Amino acid sequence: MIRRPPAILALEDGRVFRGESFGARVETTGEVVFNTAMTGYQEILSDPSYCGQIVTFTYPLLGNYGVNDEDWESERLRAQGMVCREVCEEPSNWRATGRLQDLLEEKGVLGICGIDIRALTCHLRDRGVMRGCLSATDLDADSLVEKARRSPSMQGLALAELVTCIEPYWWTEQGASESEEPKDAKKPLAVVFDFGVKYNILRRLRAEDFRVRVVPARTPLADVLDLEPEGIVLSNGPGDPEPLEFAIMTAREAARSLPTLGICLGHQLLGLAFGGKTRKLKFGHRGANHPVIDRRTGAVEVTSQNHGFMVDADSLAGAEFDLTHWSGNDQTLEGMVHRTLPVLSCQYHPEASPGPHDSRPWFTAFRELVMARRISRRRAKPAPSPSRSPAVR
Repeated sequence: MIRRPPAILALEDGRVFRGESFGARVETTGEVVFNTAMTGYQEILSDPSYCGQIVTFTYPLLGNYGVNDEDWESERLRAQGMVCREVCEEPSNWRATGRLQDLLEEKGVLGICGIDIRALTCHLRDRGVMRGCLSATDLDADSLVEKARRSPSMQGLALAELVTCIEPYWWTEQGASESEEPKDAKKPLAVVFDFGVKYNILRRLRAEDFRVRVVPARTPLADVLDLEPEGIVLSNGPGDPEPLEFAIMTAREAARSLPTLGICLGHQLLGLAFGGKTRKLKFGHRGANHPVIDRRTGAVEVTSQNHGFMVDADSLAGAEFDLTHWSGNDQTLEGMVHRTLPVLSCQYHPEASPGPHDSRPWFTAFRELVMARRISRRRAKPAPSPSRSPAVR
């Protein structure tokens, strides 16, 4: 058995877990959360929505299929650290180009293994997620507990600007690009506000035949409208939505301008933009196996989720949205559709990655809204006067 250097995870309530370190030998703080997915650790660790968090994986063996060059959800690892029961030394998969522990070391991220993740998960489930300090350099438990208590709380923490892109870019078949593809009149342009966007959202938009432009979070809507898009996407992202006043205003203006799709944080921003409120969940929804019920049809989707905040359904009573999708676990709001505007949003992740593909129809529904608006505008366009008609000589 391989013996690794020691590491400690200390929680703000004084609970301490001792284990072994892998990856980078550093120290970090963050909100300690748990994810119930059985696969997808590379996608999870590179998801910008995990910025500011230390992720506990409830599945006992991590790293068994290695890592590769394709399964990234952003350009780097975003989680502050990771916690698992066991990390595999010799991965086996035809797509693997390296080991999980080597990737963490290269990217400066600390992992801890060899602890009772069942005890940790149950503790977080019962007490709620909390701040923690994970260290392979300071092994004084009391010192780490104090550092956890001094670290910032996720409540009230605005993180979107830490993970947004610096410059706008196009998303093509080859990924991010500075160059726009040749324009195709059949392909509508979707502009994505990057609050921490996952790459698979961009891939799914491409799969629905959109041209895709990604812009920084604080881009003025007027600049976006100059691009003549036919749809706007408000992306996922980390942190508390309420402090993002600029993004709430963008969501309000976008929804009244063009067909709009909100995903996760984008869903919360739309809720706030239309007079709703958000609140923090006790331990959040994180995993690839969460049931969601569409109350219009009774259909159940098994979904991929990652959120610690939610839109308070009661705060939207009498608002302009039909509240359509609800969690099968705790009956919290998971999706809504505007009654008069071409606006829809979901709290979970229809792009999955990792996760099942049950929710992909959200992207199809968004495209249908865009194309319906295109047809409506063509029908409303007045016919040219005879004197200007090219048929008149």
